[in-house]
Amino acid sequence: MTTINTNVPTTANEPSASYKSALVVVTTLFFMWGFLTCLNDILIPHLKPIFDLSYAKIMFIQFAFFSAYFLFSVPMGKIVEWIGYKWTMVGGLFTMGLGALLFIPAAAVPSYALFLVALMILAGGITALQVAANPYVAVLGPSRTASSRLNLAQAFNSLGTTIAPYIGGLFILSTAPKSMDEIRQMSADVLHAYRLQQASSIKLPYLVLGLIAIALGIAIATFKLPPVPSAERHSGDRSASTHLWKYRHLILGAVGIFVYVGAEVAIGSFMVNYLSQPDIGNLAEKVAAGYLSFYWGGAMVGRFIGAAILQKIRTGTVLGAAAIATSLLLIISMLSTGPVAMWSIILIGLFNSIMFPSIFTLGIAELGPLTGEGSGVLIMAIVGGAIVPVLVGVLADRIGIHHSFVLPLLCYFYIVYYGFKGSQPVRGD
Repeated sequence: MTTINTNVPTTANEPSASYKSALVVVTTLFFMWGFLTCLNDILIPHLKPIFDLSYAKIMFIQFAFFSAYFLFSVPMGKIVEWIGYKWTMVGGLFTMGLGALLFIPAAAVPSYALFLVALMILAGGITALQVAANPYVAVLGPSRTASSRLNLAQAFNSLGTTIAPYIGGLFILSTAPKSMDEIRQMSADVLHAYRLQQASSIKLPYLVLGLIAIALGIAIATFKLPPVPSAERHSGDRSASTHLWKYRHLILGAVGIFVYVGAEVAIGSFMVNYLSQPDIGNLAEKVAAGYLSFYWGGAMVGRFIGAAILQKIRTGTVLGAAAIATSLLLIISMLSTGPVAMWSIILIGLFNSIMFPSIFTLGIAELGPLTGEGSGVLIMAIVGGAIVPVLVGVLADRIGIHHSFVLPLLCYFYIVYYGFKGSQPVRGD
């Protein structure tokens, strides 16, 4: 094994040009995909009674959404290599727009299967944005501030996730759902009419979001984003391809992304139902959706704070410390009830904040022209958001939501290891 002598997760030489305008433009994409991703947390409690689904089955919303990362990330890494960061972002926005617009016919039927198809197409577009935008921000500027810069961009992603539960609750959860006993007593015709009425609240938000995504795609297509030659590779250059998997910190970073996203999404997905439990918050779903904004809002605040801290302290150290904090908070929530259980799990969002951008920048350290493909590997690992929530759903059906969080706890334990030890840049000879 060969140790790479660097303390900074970066892939580019120090650029002399100012990239501020490019960073501002790309940061809007972080906001957009954060907003759309977090709306899943509103769809889950909304669609669960409509289609009479168990916790495990309703988690197929997250499975369909995040499995797109596994299917499309590596191909998107190749597309970045072929057409560059900019046009991959443009294509991703158009695909996002198509997926969002497909929610309209899915709600018109209504069909749970069609919702899942629309979610997968939407997530395919977001995958393209993630593969292109994350490394682009990381390499577009001084190497010593790569983690800080990506944390700042991700803060605007968290702004989207903070606003989404409130907006989604306002429009999608606008009417109080009937109880499952009432729904099961309906005749087929009445049940169909009820499902149409409840599903119709989804149409307007996704119509607007689809049109915004397409408009953003057109805007980025006309904007001149600066290239980063040191982090790009043309299709004819294959000399380094076989060495990608020899970067130990990249592979361990992919595991880190898998467990982090799985834990974060599982907690967010169950938050509304968790806070609705009589022994936790005893809140109505629409009220609980508002508290979900605090969870994601904590991530936003934490990323702004983290962007400053990471200017001074090594990224791995900050990551490991944050993972210890989330582990302790999750243990407290699992062992308590009432306001203590409620606020300890909400506070996890604050410490989740720096995890994704920190793991990402640590994972792509010293990949150089392999940055695009390495990014694809890391983004592929976001499939953890598909698998872990389903497993937590299975546990919740059997032992209850309160104790099903033992699985996310194990995920955070791994991140402690990656922050302090596994993120050290080491490459096989």
